[in-house]
Amino acid sequence: MDNMTIIAVASIVIAGITTGFGTMGPALAEGKAVATALSSLAQQPDASATITRTLFVGLAMVESTAIYCFVISMILIFANPFWNHVIAQAIGK
Repeated sequence: MDNMTIIAVASIVIAGITTGFGTMGPALAEGKAVATALSSLAQQPDASATITRTLFVGLAMVESTAIYCFVISMILIFANPFWNHVIAQAIGK
């Protein structure tokens, strides 16, 4: 296998792992946050506006982690910085 194939395979595998693990954590955290918010709403219905507002801000923060992992995966697949190095070495040979 040449260097181009190794980098292509490694990029695709790492992008898949990044997306897989990068979405599992936020999914679990969002589920726990919603469950806790619902429990809090059941105990303190008067504070629903504050709890809901805080929940949505927290969910946005947690979801940003999954979005960052997705962006890293897209960079690895479509704009991999290692390609330029390997192509320059291939041309130089």
